[in-house]
Amino acid sequence: MTNTGIKTFSSWQLTALVLLRVAIGWNFLYEGLAKLTDPDWTAMGFLMDSKWIFSGIFQAMAANQSVLAVVDFLNIWGLILIGLGLILGVFTRVAAISGVVLLAFYFLSHPPMAGLRYAIPSEGNYLIVNKTLIQLIAVWTLYLLPTGRIIGIDRFIFGRSGNE
Repeated sequence: MTNTGIKTFSSWQLTALVLLRVAIGWNFLYEGLAKLTDPDWTAMGFLMDSKWIFSGIFQAMAANQSVLAVVDFLNIWGLILIGLGLILGVFTRVAAISGVVLLAFYFLSHPPMAGLRYAIPSEGNYLIVNKTLIQLIAVWTLYLLPTGRIIGIDRFIFGRSGNE
């Protein structure tokens, strides 16, 4: 760390972190836009398919139309805003921690545990660690290493040593 409070990275490290931030941001943004532009999309099927210890909570969310409408709205706009934040490097730490929370909900709703079968097909065979958990850990890493203050709009809002 420098005396300004910002970690110093080699150009390769910084490039890799910014590419990771932008790629994950694109994934969030695209998922949100795809849901926004699909008039039939809802989280109901995903929530009703939940298994494991939190399934009752997720299924109750899907069963209540008012709650489901809020969940759908927050899911769509959360994905879009998290994606934009990560791509642009604006409120990067807020976007990253929001992404961690959202991904944690996805993971807890559909954990890759032995014996659990889901109606929604998965791309592979997982045990405990799946791509949702890996993306969660990557976004948490972006939270810990706020590159938006080096390359991003955060630099202009907060400066290199500012706090969000």
